[in-house]
Amino acid sequence: MIDLNHLEKYTENNRIEAKKALGGLPHSIWETYSAFANTLGGIILLGVEEYKDKTLHTIDLPEPESLIKEFWDAINNPKKASVNLLTGKHVRIEEVNGDHIIVIEVPRAQRYYKPVYVDGNPVSGTYRRNGEGDYHCTEEEMRAMYRDASIKTQDMTVLENMDSSVFCAESIRSYRQRMKLSRPNHVWETLDDDEFLMKLGATGIGEDGKVHPTAAGLLMFGYEYEILREYPNYFLDYREEIDDVHRWTDRFISSSGDWSGNVFDFYFHVYNKLQLDLKVPFEMEGGFRVDDTPVHKAIREALANCLVNADYYGRRGIVIVKKRHKITMSNPGDFRVELAEARSGGMSDPRNGIMMKMFNLIDIGERAGSGIPSILYVWKQQGWASPTIRQSFDPNRIKLTLPLSDGSDDNKAAVTQNGDDKVTINRESDDNGDDNGEEVTITSETQKAMIIDYLTDRAEGTVAELSVLLGVKSSRVKKLIYELIADNIVVAKGANRNRTYKLKA
Repeated sequence: MIDLNHLEKYTENNRIEAKKALGGLPHSIWETYSAFANTLGGIILLGVEEYKDKTLHTIDLPEPESLIKEFWDAINNPKKASVNLLTGKHVRIEEVNGDHIIVIEVPRAQRYYKPVYVDGNPVSGTYRRNGEGDYHCTEEEMRAMYRDASIKTQDMTVLENMDSSVFCAESIRSYRQRMKLSRPNHVWETLDDDEFLMKLGATGIGEDGKVHPTAAGLLMFGYEYEILREYPNYFLDYREEIDDVHRWTDRFISSSGDWSGNVFDFYFHVYNKLQLDLKVPFEMEGGFRVDDTPVHKAIREALANCLVNADYYGRRGIVIVKKRHKITMSNPGDFRVELAEARSGGMSDPRNGIMMKMFNLIDIGERAGSGIPSILYVWKQQGWASPTIRQSFDPNRIKLTLPLSDGSDDNKAAVTQNGDDKVTINRESDDNGDDNGEEVTITSETQKAMIIDYLTDRAEGTVAELSVLLGVKSSRVKKLIYELIADNIVVAKGANRNRTYKLKA
């Protein structure tokens, strides 16, 4: 909650919107409601004006009770808002410096409510929020939200325009062999391929009563040129960028034409590449050397998560990059659960549930939502720098970075002060040239949320104040602040000892 008694310290930003509302309930409030609900949530202030210097100041609303009644009548009308996410605690009248204003807190919508749109039209009435205000969602963003809103996972769809000829027989044979090793004497072991694929969920019965591939079956076992018929943006890309001379020293892509190009074969080819340089301590078990370490298992988990949580209709495809001191995994799509829930574990909501089941049957991946916590634990045990997750919008994209060292060998963010109010941060760019999202250090996600909440409450803060808030050293706070600045969430003001930080306007 913001500090209403010091509104003059605030500016409109990606979580605060101010409206005078002297002429009644402003129509633009609904654009902001949709934008906050479809992004990260936010606070709408009625009876608050933004001055030319961008500061906020209250205006006494003559009849705030009637405005609230008008608001509730409208938001409960499906012709105005597709869904009402608010309860009584989210809307209230506050008296500030003798003026009466209205505070409306809009939470982030759960995926099954999205897109949250207004005026009865999802095409013209769906918005999202960025640092500059509310913007119309693109058709691509809307389609992605609708896909994620479905109770069924994306890969359960039966593709009635295809038949079993889309499958690579060698991929199916390889999968069945791996399942036989993982689950000897399984009841499906004696089934022929047609029956096996049906049990696995790789095929299904269409409305025409015939057997067709499912989306999961096509992605896991199909030929790349067949996959492109359903997923025009499908692309799998693995790169090794080990030295600074060559753009890449090794590359493996789905469109090369010399292999199947499907997700199953890509997984094993890429994992074998990723694990080559991992150190294996000498350990014996039952008279045999153990070559599988917790790091190996964590990387398998991360790679499987990247593949099963991708939105294959999205742009730019899967990109896995192996560098000297880190591995990055990037996929189209946004988070289906809150980062805090993903970090704590126990919450599993895969975008492609059948594909996850297929990986589980060959002992890859976890169903119980323990993937991220187990990765964090392993990295902490290794003494390596914390893994990070980056979520970007327009297009929706998630990027996981797994450092393979304590970070001392990596390039640090260079911070340069330009005048009194501007800070430039130079750091390594995204693998796709993107730098427009929200980056969250997984192990510090709660700390960053606390910083944002603090700057929402008090408008600005110092490193010393944030150190007390978080109970950590100032160097840790500076690292978190620099990441928030780089993500266009926080800005710096002033120089040296007088420097403070606030949410970006």
